[in-house]
Amino acid sequence: MKYYATKICEVGTIAVDDTILVKDALAAAGSRILEGFKPLFSAEAVTRLEEKGYAVSGKAHTGEFGLDLVGEFSYYAPQTEKLEGAAATLVKNGDVKAALGVDMNGSTRRSAAFAGIDFLKPTYGTVSRYGVISCAASGEQVGVYAPNAEGVKEIMSIIAGHDDKDGTSLPEKEYNYSTDVDVAGKKVCVVKELLEKADDATKANVQKYAEALKANGVDVEEISWDYFDLANTAWQILMCAETCNNVSRYDGVKFGHRAEQYRNIDELYVKSRTEGFNFLTKAVILYGSDALSKNRYKDCYDKSLRVRRAVADATKELLEKYDAILAPACSKTEFTAYDIKDAFTKVFEESVFTALPNLIGTPALVSGGVQLMGKHFSESVLLSLAKSVERKGE
Repeated sequence: MKYYATKICEVGTIAVDDTILVKDALAAAGSRILEGFKPLFSAEAVTRLEEKGYAVSGKAHTGEFGLDLVGEFSYYAPQTEKLEGAAATLVKNGDVKAALGVDMNGSTRRSAAFAGIDFLKPTYGTVSRYGVISCAASGEQVGVYAPNAEGVKEIMSIIAGHDDKDGTSLPEKEYNYSTDVDVAGKKVCVVKELLEKADDATKANVQKYAEALKANGVDVEEISWDYFDLANTAWQILMCAETCNNVSRYDGVKFGHRAEQYRNIDELYVKSRTEGFNFLTKAVILYGSDALSKNRYKDCYDKSLRVRRAVADATKELLEKYDAILAPACSKTEFTAYDIKDAFTKVFEESVFTALPNLIGTPALVSGGVQLMGKHFSESVLLSLAKSVERKGE
């Protein structure tokens, strides 16, 4: 598989997903609709890294707008038999020190789990979203791929902090992350209902990780907490609605792909978007449009907003008792090629493992093929838990 959509610097040490802008470098977010687009500025996270002396090696392929499982449906990189995320694989292979990715619907976390590396989706608002090709603004967040927790901490410490250019940015000027929090005595829960949705190999990975945590003095307990399905349904509705709204700007008029044959402005819109978007994106747009329609708004979109608050309250209550949730990042240890017409259902089913942090803005860390979720601003605890297990595996 070709991992770079655009190569920028041969000696660069940081890759970025193609949903993150780098000045004068092609940015298409895996979609034909943005073919040939070159931004006039870089994302804030990229600028902060460059100011610290890091060079961007290039733009890594992503699935169209990050809507698929791990990046398999990019217009510019045909699907291979064994699915893998481009940025995660670059980090796994040692081609780059770390990479930036936009976590919107779990594709980054699934990619990291398959690659056996770390990925942190931080607390919403801690990292600027300025310069991100946005789809679901209320839940997407720039995160970091790295070989281990120390690598994640290094990059996160640079890119996190307030940015006036981002209206969703939190006021804290900077964040100090640690991988050295004492984990002895910490409490971690495994949610039975979520674990049961995974295959045997994935369950075994979670159990192995739980045993490693226990060996470091962490109290691990299996509990019943049936909120993940609810969180997933609410997030998919909100994500589709927001994506429908955000991609409406891509119409073939000002930039990106434009149909060659059209008779009027309406036909230009229809043909350009029909040719420019793939089947999955079209499905998301249609579902989102339905959720926002007059007859469905109250029952779908408005109710999902209320569910978001209920899930946030329930999660806050749970994480007053536990320091983290240990869970699978996906149902399997690998995915193989499949038809794009099955993608909407497949992504929905897999997102049950990842949707909750996107819905309520909490951090989630993938490490060792599993996932740790915590309360807002608990990144240091999650990183320290991961480091304690990684240290044992050295």
